[in-house]
Amino acid sequence: MANPQYNKMMKQVQEMQRKMAQAQEELAVETVEASAGGGMITVVVTGSLEVKEVRIKPEAVDPDDVEMLQDLVVAATNEALRAAQDLASTKLGGATGGLDLPGIPGMF
Repeated sequence: MANPQYNKMMKQVQEMQRKMAQAQEELAVETVEASAGGGMITVVVTGSLEVKEVRIKPEAVDPDDVEMLQDLVVAATNEALRAAQDLASTKLGGATGGLDLPGIPGMF
């Protein structure tokens, strides 16, 4: 005889898996962007943390100060990755919300 609590938990887990898969698909196509150097460098990243584009304005390129350009690219990339992680956290957190899994308080 099947345990009703177990059946309920399994249905909740299956629903969470479906929502997680859907959220991951959405994250793969959603993008965020961040800039550094007053907009001289812009980086576009997907919600699944893939760098899609780096835009560098011509005035950012100074052959005598390549180090500054490198620092701006790193800063913009890191900020875009943080924004993408925030987006992923929001989307994936919503996919697990409302679950009542016995024995795992606060897990979801």
